[in-house]
Amino acid sequence: MEKVGILGGTFNPPHLGHLIIANEVMSSHGLDEVWFMPNHEPPHKKRSDNVSSSDRIEMLKLALQNHRGFKLELIELEREGPSFTYDTIRILKEHYPQKQFYFIIGADMVEYLPKWHNIDKLLELITFIGVRRPSYNLQTPYPILYADVPEMGISSSMIRSRVKEGGTIRYLVPDSIRSYIKENHLYES
Repeated sequence: MEKVGILGGTFNPPHLGHLIIANEVMSSHGLDEVWFMPNHEPPHKKRSDNVSSSDRIEMLKLALQNHRGFKLELIELEREGPSFTYDTIRILKEHYPQKQFYFIIGADMVEYLPKWHNIDKLLELITFIGVRRPSYNLQTPYPILYADVPEMGISSSMIRSRVKEGGTIRYLVPDSIRSYIKENHLYES
């Protein structure tokens, strides 16, 4: 059975930290592919820019184009209403019954697993892989796998802030994304 990792997020913009996490988890757990799954802005996040979903998709395409194991999955952007991971995974399992899914989460999300919608049923469908971070508690009653990933202090919010202030984002995002951001005047005030 093909092993597929899923990395969700807003990817606003995607950056090298996302690519490093996907590559490290893929390698350490023998995944065949990692699917990048952009979602709508989560309700708990304040939208800080006017970047469209199509811009985020285009940047993800640029980010993934040089890795044959990295794919783009748009199921959450194509659905209306709240996107619960449980509903998303149920649909993916229906479409791809021969694939075994692994959901990649940051250490900050491990402690929130008890609050996830239908977490017990979700655990029957997928395996979580938690990415370790030194400052987060990884204790959880749930059976999850872990992956060690080099510590990177890169975040999408830092990149947006730097662009807004006219700073450099070289080496924080692939050059193709840096060019896309500049050509399309994204994240400028």
